[in-house]
Amino acid sequence: MFKILIVEDEDIIRKGLIYMMNWVEIECIVVGESRDGEEGLKMIESLAPDIVITDIRMPFKDGIQMLEESIEKYKYEAIIISGYSEFEYAKKAISLGVSEYLLKPIDFKKLAETINNLKVKINKKTKFKEYVSSLDKTNIYKDILDITHYSNIKKKSSYVKNMIDYIQENYPKKISITDVSKIYNLSTVYLNSIFKEETNYTFNDFLNRYRILKSVELLKQGNLMIYEIADSVGIETYKYFSQVFKKYIGKSPTEFIKDVND
Repeated sequence: MFKILIVEDEDIIRKGLIYMMNWVEIECIVVGESRDGEEGLKMIESLAPDIVITDIRMPFKDGIQMLEESIEKYKYEAIIISGYSEFEYAKKAISLGVSEYLLKPIDFKKLAETINNLKVKINKKTKFKEYVSSLDKTNIYKDILDITHYSNIKKKSSYVKNMIDYIQENYPKKISITDVSKIYNLSTVYLNSIFKEETNYTFNDFLNRYRILKSVELLKQGNLMIYEIADSVGIETYKYFSQVFKKYIGKSPTEFIKDVND
């Protein structure tokens, strides 16, 4: 069941929302009701609703203020109901990530449709969270590159350990095994041969895998553009970054971000 919180200062409207909607039919339950945004904020913190239905004009703290202080932190979906049709209110609500702006008197059929759409959105987010959770450091390292294993294993050659250290320290730069060969004055063929023997990867494959691990961490943070992430992990072109990312993750960076936002 999806948890609903109703924040509305007009008793008749609030009670109407609670008792005139067939919440069970749309797989929802009203977990709380509040007369103002200040109390509503406390209920959001304590009840963790999936969807908050709120008025704008309320005493103590209005709906917009309540949303500003909580929607990003608690990651719920929001529906604003109001008798005010001013565009400025709608723009502010949309900027906060509000899913729908409904005018009073409430059209319960429209409200049910909106909630059903939000349920689909919430389910997508839940599935994506599960997907991202499966891509935590431990699982990524096992599926893409078990860096802990390769860092701790007793190597036959110190060259391999040093090459891994070199990758970890310099992956944001344009590097290749040629750079390492110059450091040790050994041929690239020899270095690649011992690297492949002890890690099962070529130097370039290991480097790309490590870069993708770092890019996934940055994508999960969500504060950089894809081209910025590509550059920060040492891949100069967006196109090549997308190709490498999809090779190891199974979807492009754009698809990865789209899942976050859907």
